[in-house]
Amino acid sequence: MSAWPTVSLKKVLTENNVDQMELTKLPPHDGPVLSVVDMHTGGEPLRIILSGYPEVNGDTVLAKRRYVQDHLDHLRKVLMFEPRGHYDMYGALLVKSEIPEADLGVLFMHNEGYSTMCGHAIIALGRFAIDYSLVKNLTSPETQINIHCPCGLVKAFVEYSNGKTGAVRFHSVPAFVFATDVKVTVSGYGEITVDISYGGALYAFVSAERFGLDVKTSRTRDLVDAATAVTNAVKSQVKLHHPVSEDLAFLYGTILTDGKDAFSDEPTSNVCVFADAQVDRSPTGSGVTARIALQYHKGLIQLHQTRSFRSGTTGTTFTGKAVQETTCGEFKSVVVEVAGHAYYSGIASFTLENEDTLKNGFLLR
Repeated sequence: MSAWPTVSLKKVLTENNVDQMELTKLPPHDGPVLSVVDMHTGGEPLRIILSGYPEVNGDTVLAKRRYVQDHLDHLRKVLMFEPRGHYDMYGALLVKSEIPEADLGVLFMHNEGYSTMCGHAIIALGRFAIDYSLVKNLTSPETQINIHCPCGLVKAFVEYSNGKTGAVRFHSVPAFVFATDVKVTVSGYGEITVDISYGGALYAFVSAERFGLDVKTSRTRDLVDAATAVTNAVKSQVKLHHPVSEDLAFLYGTILTDGKDAFSDEPTSNVCVFADAQVDRSPTGSGVTARIALQYHKGLIQLHQTRSFRSGTTGTTFTGKAVQETTCGEFKSVVVEVAGHAYYSGIASFTLENEDTLKNGFLLR
């Protein structure tokens, strides 16, 4: 395939006798310069912050998460919100981990705040960690990278051969079912029965058919409205807890499924609506983790049976399987393996000008 025709600004400047060094200068700015690498996993964006953040204080990754919530949230809005981001932007801030075996720590951010786990980000960070030389001991055909998330240590395995990275799989923190057949009264829909499962974050699960919807063909707006109504109902009517930390005891969102939970060689589709009505373009890594835990709990899937999970929004696919039984406090749990591909989409340096009334970001809802 031939390259498309391009116009070189450098060539234009040369022809007009303009100093080419001008091309390397940053535009006028009064505030910090925030440098990022953008990637996507299954269509879901990830903005990895390279530089520009002040030091993040805290003795643990969870403490660092609380610190950025309390002291640095304005920078989340600068990078996630318009005009530099958009309503559904997602970000990752690398931090130092207190766990000796961790290669790196990470904080996740989105339109509402800070998550505790993000599978699509882990898949992207696996490639990024090798390509940006964050790990030194590279092995072929896979290199293991230990990533400390707020939910705990996640082990990523990155295909690596001849200096190139490929697919990434990861092993989750213990995933478990919090409750099944929970009845909640959902505004506009009446009584709905949901399951609640944990894959590094807690999700409510319900078939889209219960709302007369299809995750692959219905309007995204209708899916978002239904899922958001379920999330609001569960948050107001169900007391959640987590055996490790109360920082993990919150409902991250609702996943609408096609109802095809019994094991099959055919992909099953879902749409995840999380944070403040944010729509995941991917099948959702932590959501797949939680959904595998739910299927295993119900006896619909066995250990080491691989299922394919398709995004209802983009059609991209992750695979998932339960690989080990374990426990998390009082909950019988499983370690889940999720696999997918991530790709680079660009690099950027963002600046702020004090006179810009929109410099701190805004969102259109």
